[in-house]
Amino acid sequence: MGGALLGILLFLSFFVTSHGLGASGGVNRIAVAVEDLVIPEHVDKTPYIAQMAGGDRDPLAHWIVWEVAGILLGGFVSGLLRGRVKVQTYHGPQITPHTRWAFAFAGGVLMGYGARMARGCTSGQALSGGAVMSVGSWAFMFAVFAGGYVLAWFVRRLWQEA
Repeated sequence: MGGALLGILLFLSFFVTSHGLGASGGVNRIAVAVEDLVIPEHVDKTPYIAQMAGGDRDPLAHWIVWEVAGILLGGFVSGLLRGRVKVQTYHGPQITPHTRWAFAFAGGVLMGYGARMARGCTSGQALSGGAVMSVGSWAFMFAVFAGGYVLAWFVRRLWQEA
């Protein structure tokens, strides 16, 4: 049921906006907005960033930013309604919560960097690119799954009892 609904949502996304789904573009635009507040001269001098925020352009005035905001807000409201919102850190018995946070942060940075290099995150590449049979998107997803399995082999001991 979830897959069918996601397929319908993806179709409607292409039909209504002429774009697929994804999140890294929205997160990237939020980062550019913050950068534009802190060091606007760098934004104006960097062509890739300037096309989003250079001069009088607002990087937040794009539909994908609202998609990301809706994902975050929707997830929070869903958790709140079902009583699942609480502050806690899941970690294996071999690592501390601080180590878990460090691994999560490092993984997020690497994934974000990889998403920008691949011109899309896993949702954008797998859902949108895969739906239009993009060879690059399929190669990206095979690489993500293969990399995940290889990395899991190395870190699985951190989640197991001593």
